[in-house]
Amino acid sequence: HTKNQQVIKKGEKKISEYILKVLDHYKQDDPVGIPDAPIPDPLSIPPLAHSFSVGKMNFKDVKLYGLTKFRIQHVKADITAMKVETALTIKTLNVIGNYTLSTWLSRANGPFTVKLTDVYVKAIATLEVKKNGQLEAQDMNMDITFKEIAMDFKGLGFFANMFQGIINSVGTFIFDSIKPFILREVNTNMTKDVNEQVRKIPQKFPNSISPFDQLIADVRHRIRNAKLDPYIVNDYNNNVGIFDIYMSHTWLYGLSSIHRVGDIIFEIKNNTVHALLEVGTQRMEGKSHWEVSLVAGLMSKAGTVDFSVEYLRVQVVLSQTMDTRNPPKLEDIQLELGNIQVRFDGAGTVDYLVEFGINVIPNLLRYQIMDALESPVKQRIQEVLNRLNVEKIIKENVDKIDNPSAIEFL
Repeated sequence: HTKNQQVIKKGEKKISEYILKVLDHYKQDDPVGIPDAPIPDPLSIPPLAHSFSVGKMNFKDVKLYGLTKFRIQHVKADITAMKVETALTIKTLNVIGNYTLSTWLSRANGPFTVKLTDVYVKAIATLEVKKNGQLEAQDMNMDITFKEIAMDFKGLGFFANMFQGIINSVGTFIFDSIKPFILREVNTNMTKDVNEQVRKIPQKFPNSISPFDQLIADVRHRIRNAKLDPYIVNDYNNNVGIFDIYMSHTWLYGLSSIHRVGDIIFEIKNNTVHALLEVGTQRMEGKSHWEVSLVAGLMSKAGTVDFSVEYLRVQVVLSQTMDTRNPPKLEDIQLELGNIQVRFDGAGTVDYLVEFGINVIPNLLRYQIMDALESPVKQRIQEVLNRLNVEKIIKENVDKIDNPSAIEFL
């Protein structure tokens, strides 16, 4: 059994420690970068050479400063597709080094600075489940652009005026030349770091099922264990015009057929995580007792009805600030019931009471089921969220990520 256990080497950072560090970082009003991000700052660039009509320029000792000073503008994670899209902004990046300019007339050399302003980084990353059930980050698809560029070359002397004409092409050349190094370095380091951390998670995932679907499978199991399938729906009384209708002993079978419907999307905007989850059931069956009577109780008919509900869908939007001291919020919840079909028993002779019942009972069942589920589901979610002390939960459970025997909490 110990083979599967990932032993965390001495001196190696635990994921749990890293998570707590990141959470503390996001308690700031304007968090910049991420603690211990595996991005070199400064990033060393190999020597570059650039030829143009009047001569040649060589650049050496080139370093790029500021890569770790990013702000997260937007993150969108599609959990089912295991894909993450990220947009980061960096106020300024500085390229600093030494140049030599050689022409047939003479030479100039000295230090130079290229300042890039309003830098925008876009990245798309994907996770895959390998054959052994381990999650693995794939290569990232990245691009980096900027709004403005400013250059300063010291020691140009005689070339200063002549150089003005070609200075823009030099700045763009430097950026275009260092861009592949930035992308390669960030891609390699981030992918390597993510995989090192993911490998420490002892949980294995079947490669035919996404981690979230596995979680839903666990919810199905919990619904059965909590004896919520079949589900007893509250009795329902309604009067329509001169009729009273009473629905009782209503049972609904099939809540545990819950499964994912659509994608699960997490978005980070303005330091808040928004989660959109949509789950649904398969076709559900049910049984109910019905009684229709005139208001005065002069006449009444009763019987049972079998019904089927095409599906129940629940769409939930939750939000949680990156500062985990704040509680999560239920932003929105939508419940949708599919088509309801009914089969009557005990109708006996077809008279106006029965005909009335046949016409209104499907709608009453819809109200009864929605009534029985909507408020409790909303209330239950909100109650759970209100009780959640996210920071405390993370701190109490975070070490379990490092511990294979305690991974059941997932």
